[in-house]
Amino acid sequence: MDLALERRFPCVADMEKAAQRRMPGGLGREASVRRNLAAMEEVVLMPGYLADADEPDIGASLFGHRFDAPFAIAPLGLAGLLWPGWELPLAQAARQHNLPYILSTFANTSLETIRPAGGDHTWFQFYPPNDPAMEEDMVDRAGRAGYDVLVVTVDIPAPTRRERNIRNGLSIPPVHDLSTIMQVAMRPSWAMGILQNGAPDFANLSPYYPKGSSLAAAAEFVGRVMTGHVTRERFKKIRDAWPGKILVKGVLRADEAEEYMSLGGDGLILSNHGGRQLDAAPSAAEVIGEIRARLGPKALLLADGGVRSGLDIARMLALGADFVLIGRPFLFASAAIGRRGGDHLMNVLKAELRATMAQLGCKALEDLPACHWRPKAGRAKAELDLGWRIA
Repeated sequence: MDLALERRFPCVADMEKAAQRRMPGGLGREASVRRNLAAMEEVVLMPGYLADADEPDIGASLFGHRFDAPFAIAPLGLAGLLWPGWELPLAQAARQHNLPYILSTFANTSLETIRPAGGDHTWFQFYPPNDPAMEEDMVDRAGRAGYDVLVVTVDIPAPTRRERNIRNGLSIPPVHDLSTIMQVAMRPSWAMGILQNGAPDFANLSPYYPKGSSLAAAAEFVGRVMTGHVTRERFKKIRDAWPGKILVKGVLRADEAEEYMSLGGDGLILSNHGGRQLDAAPSAAEVIGEIRARLGPKALLLADGGVRSGLDIARMLALGADFVLIGRPFLFASAAIGRRGGDHLMNVLKAELRATMAQLGCKALEDLPACHWRPKAGRAKAELDLGWRIA
C-alpha cells in the first residue's frame, strides 16, 4: 500500500471530501441514499476475544472461483460523465486484486473493450431494452465478448426525476448554461479529463442508433428504448438465450426474489439502485433477513447500498449476504486520486475488513452472522435470523 496515499486517504470519507472538490454538480444525498447509510449504521456487531482469529481469511467463493475478498465493483452508468476515463483503470485494478468488476449497459466504454482489461471475472450488467432485436443482439454480444455472468437489472421500469441532476445539468448532452460553465471552470481536473477522453457517449448502445447522431438524439433514443418492466416472459426469454450465470439485480420483495430464482436466476442482488430510483424504497440491509429466511441458506444473495467501509462489508455479510457490491466509493476514489484510486480503495477495504474480523473474533466470513447483535427487545428475532447459518 502506498504510504503517502494511506496518510492522505485512509478511508472513504476522506476520498468523498476530495471528490466533492473536484467534480462539478455534486454527488447528491437524497432520502433513500441517506436511508441506505443509516441502515448500515444500525447494524451492531458483538466482538469476541477468546477466538483464535489473528489472521482472518477474507476470501470468498462464488461461481466456482475463489476471490480475494467478498466484494465486487458495482456498475455505475454514465461513469465517463461523472469522472472521465475511470472505467478502464478500475477494471484493470479489479483484475489485479482478483475481484469481480461489473460493467454497466450505460457505461462510456464498450463491453468489448472492458472485458480483456477486467479479465475472466468481468460481468455485464444488462438493462433489457424494449426492442426484441436489440435485446437479442446485446445478449449475443456479451457472450461473444467472453462474459460468463449477466447481471439483469429489473428496477428501472421507467425514467425517474432526479431533481439534483436537473438542477446541475448532469445529463447527456450536458446543459451548457452559465451555472454549469462556472462549475466546470472551477473543476479543471474534470474538464481536462473530458478533453483527454472525449465527450462521453453510450458506447454499448451506439451500434443501435443512426450513425452520426448527435448526443441529444442518442439520449432521446436511449430514453425511448431502455424502459419497460422485465416481465416473467421477458426474463424467461433472456434466461433461455443466455448460457452462463444470471444474477437478478434490483430485487427487494421476498416473493419476487423467490419467483426470480424459480424462473432460472442463479442468484439475486438485493438493491434499491443506490437509493436513486424510488425515494421510499427500503434498503437492501433492511430486507436481507426476510429474503434469506424465505429462500434458505443455499440461495446466492448479493447486496449493495450504503457500504462505505470494510466494517460495512462485514455488516452486510452478518445480515445474511454472501457477497457485497460497492459503487459510489469507487467513484470517490477515482475522482480524488485518479487512475490509482480504485487500487488504493481496494487495499483500504480489504485492510478494514481484516481488522474488523480480527476484532470480532471471526476466522472466516462464515463466522460473521453469529456476531450480529440486537438489543434485548429484538433478541428473539435476531436468534431466528441466525438460524439459516446455524442450521
